[in-house]
Amino acid sequence: MYRRWGLTLVMGGAIYGQDVPASANKSDSVTPSTPAPTPTPRHWESSASLNLTATSGNSESLLFGGSILAKGKWDRNELGLGADLTYGQTTTENVSNGQLLKTKSTSAENYGSFLQYNRLVWEDRGYLLAHVDGRQDKVADVLYRFTFSPGAGYYLIKEKTIEVSAEGGPGIVFEKLKGSPESDYLSLRLAEKAKWTINDRSRIFQDIEFLPKVDNFNDFVVNGSVKIETDFSKALALGVTFQDTYRSEPALIPGTLPELHRKKNDLKILAGVTYKF
Repeated sequence: MYRRWGLTLVMGGAIYGQDVPASANKSDSVTPSTPAPTPTPRHWESSASLNLTATSGNSESLLFGGSILAKGKWDRNELGLGADLTYGQTTTENVSNGQLLKTKSTSAENYGSFLQYNRLVWEDRGYLLAHVDGRQDKVADVLYRFTFSPGAGYYLIKEKTIEVSAEGGPGIVFEKLKGSPESDYLSLRLAEKAKWTINDRSRIFQDIEFLPKVDNFNDFVVNGSVKIETDFSKALALGVTFQDTYRSEPALIPGTLPELHRKKNDLKILAGVTYKF
């Protein structure tokens, strides 16, 4: 026996003016529930680098640096954190009262760390972020500089072999320079990051950030780096890193009259080994 129905839902579709067996019921037309999507597993990339430079002869010098970096991705979350240090010492020979004396001096001593969390909110390119970093540079007389900055970013290019992103947002900086009072001020943080995978063994990393004071754009800090890395095994890679920090108003040199400042630019070139785990 058949009934004539004007509209019958069957497996999510519509049948108009067709003969449907009387035995058909609502349970026949229910679409099976779709299983909940499986959360994306966390994917971590971690590495530790060691750099060393030494010279001997009429003068002796030792410069070493190290860093550790970890990046994680899961679902729509991205987390990056890391820390680095550089220390250098130079020994020179000078004559005083007819005697040859050796003088040791520190040529580099700085430490830093950072943490950044991204939450993808627009497809897989736009994201909101929170950025925190801190740094100390004793040779440049930066006793500490802490930056806290929320903001937003966007992947301008996000391909298998190249990624380029731009970020921006407000921030607050807490800073203490030797010979100057403590200061805290509002700033902007404008940044750009890129990764270019040349082939299966070689990569180039680049980043730069601009941190001006909100009320005085002539007072700013620029941090930048470029790293070229090549694998020579699955876990080990050789790399060369160029790091630069520019401070438009550097610290005063205590006791100088007239007052003199430290140099505005600090450039480091480091070569070493990276272990990936």
